Parts: sequence; C-alpha cells; structure tokens
Amino acid sequence: MELILATGNPHKKEELSRILAPHHILIPSDIGVSFDAEEIGTTYLENALIKAGVLAEAAGGRPVMADDSGISVPALGGAPGVYSARYGSNEAGRELEAPERNDFLLRNMSHLTGDGRRAFFVCCMVLILDEYRIFTAQETFGGIIADKPFGTGGFGYDPIFHLPDRDCTVAELDAAEKDRISHRGRAGLRIKAVLDNLDASP
Repeated sequence: MELILATGNPHKKEELSRILAPHHILIPSDIGVSFDAEEIGTTYLENALIKAGVLAEAAGGRPVMADDSGISVPALGGAPGVYSARYGSNEAGRELEAPERNDFLLRNMSHLTGDGRRAFFVCCMVLILDEYRIFTAQETFGGIIADKPFGTGGFGYDPIFHLPDRDCTVAELDAAEKDRISHRGRAGLRIKAVLDNLDASP
C-alpha cells in the first residue's frame, strides 16, 4: 500500500520506509502537497491525530499516516514529553537544532545521577484509510540519559539515549537493530500488521 507520511523530516521517511516495507512511504512534498499542522495537543495521540487529519484532507482522501514522538524524563516531571521537538525554544527565542536540544536537556539534568537519569521514548502512530477507518498504535522504549553524546547514527535525542543492557546509545546501533527495538520500530510494526492484514484480505 502507498501511504503519505505527515512529516517533512527525511529521517522519519527513511526509518519508516524500512520498518513498513514493502509498503511505499511518501511525504507531502513528494506529491506536491503543502502540509502544516499546528501541534496543540497535550498528548502524543492528540498530536498524531491532528497531523494525520490535516494531511488526510490535503491529500484528497489518500491513505495517510502520522506519528508523534518524544522523550520523557520522570525526574523532570516527564519533560520534554510532547514538546520534545520544541524543547528549549522559548529560552533561546528560536527553534533549536537537535544537538542544541540535546545539550539543553543535558544541562537541565546535570544535577541528576543514578535512577534520576531514567528516561523513555514514546511514539504514537495514526493510520487513516478513510474518514471512518482509523488505526492507532503507541509504544515506548526505555533507557537512561548519558552524560554526553555518543555515536553518529539516528537523529534527535538518539546520541544521548543510553541503553544499559547494550552499553551504547541509540546513535551507536545499526539501523536494523534500532528498527527492531525502538519506540518507532515497535509502533511501526503494529501498524504494519494492520497494513499486511488489509493487503491479505479478499
């Protein structure tokens, strides 16, 4: 099945193209559609539904998918949470690049040690086939925040998200392993199961 993904992020397109293969992933720019959704929700599900709904209307009823994801640190009251992509922007007066957001989080956690550095990623995905056929999946992925960035793979907060059982950050994983265990990989496999079932239906 061909799906339009509600993002302008080429990293997400690449990652979900792997996870959802052989289903074909496009982004709005691939089909000449302008996409801009205001993420005003207070949960990952609300934001994913907002993005998917806006794109479904712009794409003229073609099947669409959206995800909303972020990282939460319980010791910081769950921050950055749904504001992960905008974290530190208010303080800086502009949108920060990913390495700057990572540095901002590390500074805010400089006083935390041990269990206080626990964190988890969340990914919520929404698949809209038509107005009344909507599927959702939400998954998590736990670890701890490292003292400094390591690795060059992945994107976003991956370089500072340490996996104790593997003694590496997500940015040090190969793509196949990340897809298998990450929050986006887990949620994506739930959505892929739906898509595969639809393709197999008579």
